[in-house]
Amino acid sequence: MYWVNFLHIYQPFTQSKEILERIVNESYRPLFRGFFKIPKAKINLNINGGLTELLAKSGYKDVIETIKKLAQTNKLEFTESASFHPILPFLKKKDIIRQIVLNSEINKKYFGKTYRPVCFFSPEMAYSFKVAKIVSGLGYKMMILDEISFDGGKNIPPRDVLFTVKNTNNLIIVFRERRVSNCIMSAVVRNKKEFVELIKDEIKKNCYLCMAMDGETFGHHRPGLEKILFKIVAQKSPKQIFLSELPKYFGITKEIAPVKSTWASSGDDIEKGVQFYSWRNPENKVHHLQWRFLNYLTKLSSKKKLGASSQRKLDQALASDQFFWASGEPWWSIEMIEKGAWILLDTLKTLPNLSQEELKRGEGYYRDILSIAFWWQRSGKVERLAKRYREIVKIPFKERTLEVGKPEVYFAFLEMMKRKMQEAAKKRNFERAILWRDAIWKLETKNDIYDAIHAVDLLRLEVPDPELRRLMDRYKEKYEKIKSGQPEMRRIQ
Repeated sequence: MYWVNFLHIYQPFTQSKEILERIVNESYRPLFRGFFKIPKAKINLNINGGLTELLAKSGYKDVIETIKKLAQTNKLEFTESASFHPILPFLKKKDIIRQIVLNSEINKKYFGKTYRPVCFFSPEMAYSFKVAKIVSGLGYKMMILDEISFDGGKNIPPRDVLFTVKNTNNLIIVFRERRVSNCIMSAVVRNKKEFVELIKDEIKKNCYLCMAMDGETFGHHRPGLEKILFKIVAQKSPKQIFLSELPKYFGITKEIAPVKSTWASSGDDIEKGVQFYSWRNPENKVHHLQWRFLNYLTKLSSKKKLGASSQRKLDQALASDQFFWASGEPWWSIEMIEKGAWILLDTLKTLPNLSQEELKRGEGYYRDILSIAFWWQRSGKVERLAKRYREIVKIPFKERTLEVGKPEVYFAFLEMMKRKMQEAAKKRNFERAILWRDAIWKLETKNDIYDAIHAVDLLRLEVPDPELRRLMDRYKEKYEKIKSGQPEMRRIQ
């Protein structure tokens, strides 16, 4: 096995001084200084140009220098991205190119000759063919995507070969492995032994493992988790490599057409066509107005000759943060929604030869966005959305599946837990076996609502989604055959 460690770090250019200071001291400084002490560490890093610029302007050039030294000592390789973290599939071609070129310019300014990215990271791993075509056209050889983009989560992509995207200049796709990445980020894996146990079935195979995670998780979101990451990265095996090295070890077998997705998409999201749900929910009125305002601004800007100040404001206005914080499930911030709308309006005001009619239309968008956002908050809608999101784990899994006409889901999870229990017992890992035994009892008796970590979520981290989906399909086929003889099930339908 060859092991690719990928970290993505980003903060909005509007981030408060207090929060940025915490992130720098809790995550960035200890994280990058810690990698220096690990002889064979190889870190693949994405740092958006907007963050690089923010760190420099805020007095944290030491973080930039530490990252630069890691690259100089061959412990770190950069990836390319979009400067202000926009959701690229929804932007026009010229805006995508502008964001990528600007990202390169900013990072080359601060990291110098060490900034030589070969692989491209789309913010949120947001993918569409349009983005792949542009990235390939700009000369980047590789792109990192979540494994769900392979075929919508139906199968795990093979990791003993590489693929290229159809109708591009042989753009190579590297797939992020969800299970291992999520187990580490969620702190399910707490030491080297558990990490080795997690990858034991593949560690001696000729394949690659690509872990991709948010850097701020380590130390900031999860205090102390950076120390666990250091212990894992300090292992002699498997061999750590950079993304750019993968073609040395694996051949390209065929062309594929990845599906639109992000690293947060689920199989159900893709099937329903809402794979960008947190940033563009078709039923979210705030999202609808935010995108109308953004598209109005970019369309109007394309007809005018922008000065340097207006162009920079426009680049910053494309950031994804305002959409994310307007999702309401559960992420919500009136402050971030207002900031995003104000940046759009402020940018609009800088456009040359702006008519009163054009300005009034922009002001109307600004007022409408805030009006709906405040109404959602005053009316309790945001609270209800957040509560529903939080409370879902407090509804017994049996009620959410078996009792609403989804027996295949319930029995698939139950069977898999029994398998995990038996596997643990055979290995004399009785503590783990007891965990699964108790989880089964809780699901059957509806006591799973008291779990600190829901047993179902824990199982999802340990078992790849396609494996669970195949088991569900077998149960579904079985129940479809006998459903006509169960009138109570027809009533549920």
